[in-house]
Amino acid sequence: MSAAPISRFPVPAIEDLPDDISQMILAVQEKAGFVPNVFLALAHRPAEFRAFFAYHDALMLKDTGSLTKADREMIVTATSAKNGCLYCVVAHGALLRIYAKQPLVADQVAVNHLKADVTPRQKAMLDFAIKVCLRSNEVTEEDYAALRVHGFDDEDIWDIAAITAFFGLSNRMANVVSMRPNDEFFLMGRVPRK
Repeated sequence: MSAAPISRFPVPAIEDLPDDISQMILAVQEKAGFVPNVFLALAHRPAEFRAFFAYHDALMLKDTGSLTKADREMIVTATSAKNGCLYCVVAHGALLRIYAKQPLVADQVAVNHLKADVTPRQKAMLDFAIKVCLRSNEVTEEDYAALRVHGFDDEDIWDIAAITAFFGLSNRMANVVSMRPNDEFFLMGRVPRK
């Protein structure tokens, strides 16, 4: 593991956190085998931690709409790259590789989704997400029509925009606090799991 700090702000010990937050972190550790640094860094402010992860889970763990888990992680990876967020590109790129079962896709999407090995539907989704990320004031009916051609409905379009907007906040906080990605993320989905 890297020795560099995971945040420029204080990182509380798990045992010093409110019970609901420490239980959540320990559950993630049990499932993943490590604690993603985002949990520790954001635990610095418990009320905001709860709000952040409640909205995160509402967007990323929902089981309605046509977006797959890979689609959701693809949106995060592509837009986080546009926002220059190392933490989210690395962490969500790892999840994208796992959900898509494609070891190269996260790097492709992060660098240039137009050249990535993605479907035309995913390209349209990413075109819209990146427009929302960089120029949301320019979204027009033509953008909605381009998504509908690929089977996205209004709820899917809301999800694409909400994921993009939420991770815009996440990217900015990760950059401001100098959040370091866990070393474990770099190989996830690239090499077979032990």
